Amino acid sequence: MKFEHFALNVNDASAASLWYEENLGLKVVKKMTESPFMTFLADDSGTVMLEIYTNPKGETLDFDALHPLAVHLALVSEDPTADRDRLVEAGARVITDDVLPDGSQLVMLKDPWGVALQLCRRATPMI
Repeated sequence: MKFEHFALNVNDASAASLWYEENLGLKVVKKMTESPFMTFLADDSGTVMLEIYTNPKGETLDFDALHPLAVHLALVSEDPTADRDRLVEAGARVITDDVLPDGSQLVMLKDPWGVALQLCRRATPMI
């Protein structure tokens, strides 16, 4: 089996999906312009998708209250420091910025909706 998508039920799917498109470079695969505003976004490999929607049938988690280690989206970054600064300018906030003993850099942020994003530059790429 392989992953098709990971889904997030957020308060404002239209705004969140646009932010992810503009700031993370995710590409729209499918988008609904009416409720539940379901949007499938693919990464630049075209093999992994994130679904963002606002569906009143399901619970919307208080992402801002969750510790980033409870749930986060991890993204490969060639330059986590520059990406961190760019995302903060776009409304994200920094939680941690760590360099591991092997030289890997992991930056944890929260997007404007409180969803945790981890920017990863691994000394030895995992994928």
